[in-house]
Amino acid sequence: MTEYEKMLAGKIYRPADSEANKLAHKMHDLVTDFNKLYDTDPKRQELLDKIFPQHKGDIYVTGNLYVDYGVHTKIGDNFYANYGLTILDVCPVEIGDNCFFGPNVSLLTPLHPLRYQERNQYYDEELKKVTDREYGAPIKIGDNCWFGGNVIVLPGVTIGNGCVIGAGSVVTHDIPDNYLAYGNPCKAIREITEEDTIYNKKELW
Repeated sequence: MTEYEKMLAGKIYRPADSEANKLAHKMHDLVTDFNKLYDTDPKRQELLDKIFPQHKGDIYVTGNLYVDYGVHTKIGDNFYANYGLTILDVCPVEIGDNCFFGPNVSLLTPLHPLRYQERNQYYDEELKKVTDREYGAPIKIGDNCWFGGNVIVLPGVTIGNGCVIGAGSVVTHDIPDNYLAYGNPCKAIREITEEDTIYNKKELW
């Protein structure tokens, strides 16, 4: 396996490998160009199509946006992200249809060794350059999810369909379908039911 293939498979890889590096630098340049544009500039959508070539339908992202690779991220139809979306997709990220993210949501697939002896940079004789050892785990988000501001989803997490993740949550474990979840660490609090209909909130009407 190449270092790039190892990265996508969640194996230990060396990120200084040229194949992964070239792709990451290309994407960082595209993201920088995107962040310089006004909301009304039609070039924004053209750049989003390049940053997220696997997106399914309509997507709208408010700058600033931060992405590692983009090409490893699948996004469903009718997606909206507020300011400061960060996606570090060294492993695949999948986002379903009709998902809405508040500001500063982070989807983080990378992992690093706990022991500094294995985490610190070193000179690799094969690559002839300084690198380190990393790995990752994929993130999957179902359809019809809403994330509040400053939600962080950690590597290897699956969030089911119809979930609401409260603001400031750090999601470390899977969340089942149709659950309200929040906290640090994030916990599945209760199932969302018909009793939660907005029409029961008479003070809002």
